[in-house]
Amino acid sequence: MTTNDILKKVRELEIKSKKITTHLFTGEYHSAFKGKGMSFREVREYSAGDDVRFIDWNVSARFSAPFTKLFEEERELTVMLLVDTSTSNLFGTIGRRKKDLITEMGAVITFSAVSNNDKVGVIFFSDRIEKYIPPKKGRAHALYIVRELLTIEPHAKGTNLDEAIKYFNNTTSQKSIAFLLSDFLDAGYEDDLKIIGKKHDVIGLKVYDRMDMQLPDAGLLQLEDAETGKVSWIDTSNELVRHNYQQHFFSQSEATKKYFRKAGADLLHIRTDEDYVKILQQFFHKRK
Repeated sequence: MTTNDILKKVRELEIKSKKITTHLFTGEYHSAFKGKGMSFREVREYSAGDDVRFIDWNVSARFSAPFTKLFEEERELTVMLLVDTSTSNLFGTIGRRKKDLITEMGAVITFSAVSNNDKVGVIFFSDRIEKYIPPKKGRAHALYIVRELLTIEPHAKGTNLDEAIKYFNNTTSQKSIAFLLSDFLDAGYEDDLKIIGKKHDVIGLKVYDRMDMQLPDAGLLQLEDAETGKVSWIDTSNELVRHNYQQHFFSQSEATKKYFRKAGADLLHIRTDEDYVKILQQFFHKRK
């Protein structure tokens, strides 16, 4: 893409994301993710119905009348996106690639965060850490993240979720909200997922294509593994071949669900031809 193409696409994503954030996520994101706690705001004279536990006895004694403390929610949060840039995400057969879906969801989450005055940062990863963007606030920072989501060119093809999770754990000290955006074609990350699940609010967004799950009956097909480059011929007209292919997808998906469940983390499955906005909105609403 040329510089003008990139700027145009960034602007399009900003408009789309802001529209989604304003009209569909109003209050949903805010309610789904709680702040760090309650901070003291002021004292005022006690009124009937106020919680007696918050009476300030020192101020009350000084003025010979009951006064109560008022608190407000500390809203500032840190949101981290862990974005899978491996080449398997370049696959897509209906409407868009997995990468396109990850980019759009990343943009929507980024603008939802900055519109709530939260910090947002990104860890891009393949089978290594590709790029780290420290969390900050503001529109300019959000636009920078979206530009990187659109244009990042990974140096490696593979996937190493464990590497990304460890890096997040080592670079993020305060409790954060971590969104893992990946097709999760990897294993061996369950132990470190448990570690971050105890400290942070972790949400996995597993993206997949219809053909990741089900092969068409299309005769002999040559398939190439996008990450390893391995090429193989498959007879898709064979019912057993199609069945085994589908079962492999289901068993891999079940393993991912188990990892997240044991880590006390949430996991959403989103197909490339599905309405991700509706899925995210329902998820935010359910967490209220």
